Amino acid sequence: MSATQSRREYREHLSGYQRRDQEVVDYQMYELDGTRLTFRGPAPADLASGRYFTCIGAAQTFGCFCEHPFPDLLAAKLAMPALNLGYGGAGPEFFERHDSLDRYINGGRFVVLQVMSGRSQSNSMFESRGLEYLVRRSDGVALSADAGYRDLLYGSPALARLRFKKVTGILPRLWAAPRVRRVVEETRRAWVESYRRLLARIDVPAILFWFSRRHPAYVASPRSVSSLFGAFPQLVNSEMVAEVRGLCDYYVECVTERGSPQPLMSRFTGKPVTVDPALDRPDFAGPPWTHNRYYPSPEMHVDAAEALHSLCASLPGNPKAAL
Repeated sequence: MSATQSRREYREHLSGYQRRDQEVVDYQMYELDGTRLTFRGPAPADLASGRYFTCIGAAQTFGCFCEHPFPDLLAAKLAMPALNLGYGGAGPEFFERHDSLDRYINGGRFVVLQVMSGRSQSNSMFESRGLEYLVRRSDGVALSADAGYRDLLYGSPALARLRFKKVTGILPRLWAAPRVRRVVEETRRAWVESYRRLLARIDVPAILFWFSRRHPAYVASPRSVSSLFGAFPQLVNSEMVAEVRGLCDYYVECVTERGSPQPLMSRFTGKPVTVDPALDRPDFAGPPWTHNRYYPSPEMHVDAAEALHSLCASLPGNPKAAL
């Protein structure tokens, strides 16, 4: 999919993680029956009602560059299968849209619901369909969230390309800041409401899971896209988390950077390799990656499973945790 395309050509983005990462990890992708959506495998052999649990989230739940993501690790600890519904670039709006997943979510014993990014949420300027790839409403152009919000900050792509620090520091604050604040607040409200509508359809115990390098509290600044977004989950602050936490049965927080950056190693030779980000999406083209600097490392996934284990093992009806 190109960086920009017309609305009539827009199709839901299916991440190219397997194509991008195949030298490092085999994700064993499969289509979940009745959903027309593709998830990380292996496909579960048995989804008997009440005898598995589900994990909902984005790439952090999916487990990029990780052979054993936290849903698998937690499943081993609990001696109970996990259904990994992690989807690249997803926000709560994505799972709100896809009610075909409800029967799987409600068929499990409980659900681990990741705190997902706010940049994947629709607002008055962008239609996201719950994914990080946005469509600008004013002209129907599809573009990444970074590119869309960069235009919002600087007013035009031309201004964004200016290299003068004084100009690029002053313009967002003077010209775009009021509009940026309005769009960000609108997006944050919509993000909470997407979680509210999604959780209204969930009948099993819901564990809201914060999995990040940072704590929920942060100060957004209009100096740049990165300072506006903050680290993953982008645009999400403590007030938003508190609102959604009140809608869930439980809350678990895991803040870790252990093992990051992660050297990328071939699963065939065990030697260092590089990964081309453009194999996921062409607009991600750039220098090849020698390390995973964005997604949780395998060690971070171990920390995540450990953070969730005690609570999940104590839920009524769960089998005794594996030693």
